[in-house]
Amino acid sequence: MKQFNNKFIIGIDHGYGNIKTANHCFKTGVVASDTEPIFTKNMLIYQDKYYLIGEGHKEFLPDKVKDSEYYLLTLAAIAMELKDANLYEADIIIAAGLPLTWSGVQKQEFAAYLKQNKSVAFTFNGVDYNVDVSGVMIYPQGYAAIAPFAISMKGLSVVADIGNGTMNTLYAIDGKPQSGTLYTEKFGTYQCTLAIREAFMRQTQRELNDYIIDCVLRDGKADIPELDLQLITAVAKEYVEGIFRRLREHGYDANTMRLFITGGGGCLIEHFYKGDTKNIVFVEDICAAAKGYEYLAEKQLMAGKSYE
Repeated sequence: MKQFNNKFIIGIDHGYGNIKTANHCFKTGVVASDTEPIFTKNMLIYQDKYYLIGEGHKEFLPDKVKDSEYYLLTLAAIAMELKDANLYEADIIIAAGLPLTWSGVQKQEFAAYLKQNKSVAFTFNGVDYNVDVSGVMIYPQGYAAIAPFAISMKGLSVVADIGNGTMNTLYAIDGKPQSGTLYTEKFGTYQCTLAIREAFMRQTQRELNDYIIDCVLRDGKADIPELDLQLITAVAKEYVEGIFRRLREHGYDANTMRLFITGGGGCLIEHFYKGDTKNIVFVEDICAAAKGYEYLAEKQLMAGKSYE
């Protein structure tokens, strides 16, 4: 969170798998209840209804405004950042992002969705918050994660932002994005999870819990039988090969270009890619995009740009 005059800029990366702020990361899941749940960790109370934040798994929706869940997740993200600063009332500007090739079409709609209430009151983890949303600033995903250090980038670079739902790719020359080379594909890490789940069932006639899959994709290992691990690893390697095949289809050349990997999919490349990684830079901070949104918003506000 950054302060600009009497307002606070809060960057939020609305991922399909996780919500990230500059200082927090939690699962993109919401479970609603009309009565107070037994377990109240990360409980949001909004408009007399109870929501457990980070519970369950949200279905992939290309258009994030189709239901109320991303708004509820946004309130939780705001609360977490404000709590860090011991603030419970604030005037804020939300800095957020959309997939590269969708941002132009969905930008205004998503901004209106995030500021649907000029003033909003809610309770999170037993603490009351009163927030004024002065405006929203929307940026393309991918570039935000490298924006704070883009000025130091030299030559031709490719940025691949591999999230849970999508893979966003852009090209940059000396750190400046090239508008004609932006790509968004539904090839996020959840596609790998689905492929592993299907292959495991087909070959073993057993169901595999997503928690085990997440462990292997994140850490490259899990406390499971070696044959099960080998099966999961084989599918993960195929998925990673698919990433590089798509990059090459978009003109990526490993010999002449530096590849910047951002998003949760970077760990898959670290664990399962067998090619040369000398020209690959891993942006390992899972919160890099949210921090980048705040960086871009602050920079543009200081230059006099208005918000939505």
